[in-house]
Amino acid sequence: MIDKSLASCRDAVADIHDGATVMIGGFGTAGMPDELIDALIDQGARALTIVNNNAGNGDTGLAALIAKKRVRKVVCSFPRQSDSHHFDAAFHAGEIELELVPQGNLAARIQAAGAGLGAIFTPTGFGTELAEGKETREIDGRQYVLEYPIRADFALVKAWQGDRWGNLVYRKAARNFGPIMAMAAATTIVQVAEVVELGALDPEHVVTPGIFVQRVVAVGGAH
Repeated sequence: MIDKSLASCRDAVADIHDGATVMIGGFGTAGMPDELIDALIDQGARALTIVNNNAGNGDTGLAALIAKKRVRKVVCSFPRQSDSHHFDAAFHAGEIELELVPQGNLAARIQAAGAGLGAIFTPTGFGTELAEGKETREIDGRQYVLEYPIRADFALVKAWQGDRWGNLVYRKAARNFGPIMAMAAATTIVQVAEVVELGALDPEHVVTPGIFVQRVVAVGGAH
């Protein structure tokens, strides 16, 4: 019997190793898998490379992980917000590396990894500092920049409901990067409000099929 559900977030993140690349879903705080991140903080993994749209907000979630000095590098689109003080402090102290990626490119590079592509050509960033040192090519009269897929060892994702096979339904805007990150990681770990009985999810509403999910843990609460 296939059963990907686990009893706790602690069990779900137990094998995330030092130096791992970890994708974390969320657009700001919407869709941020806070309980999984808290478990990762308690677990103690260090020197992580984090792929996220932001670089943490306030004092919780990804910001707390950065504050604990567990992050070596952040790959994101929006590293600075009014409440990104933990990232700001670490960056200006030279304690954390930043790879800035335009948001469309971030999504496209993650999607490329999930689709098994070797690379993509994108017009975004051409002629700017973000394209320096990268291969460019003219295609149909337009200039493009070669960008490589972003893959991860682990993805931490927040969904609304899941079943024991790992099929997932998301809640509104909390969906954001979750589906593509689930496809681009070797091990996808998902926190859900509830694990429902097999067959309870309408197949037409399933966004992420269980084939892309390895672990599911119920944390309760609104998602």
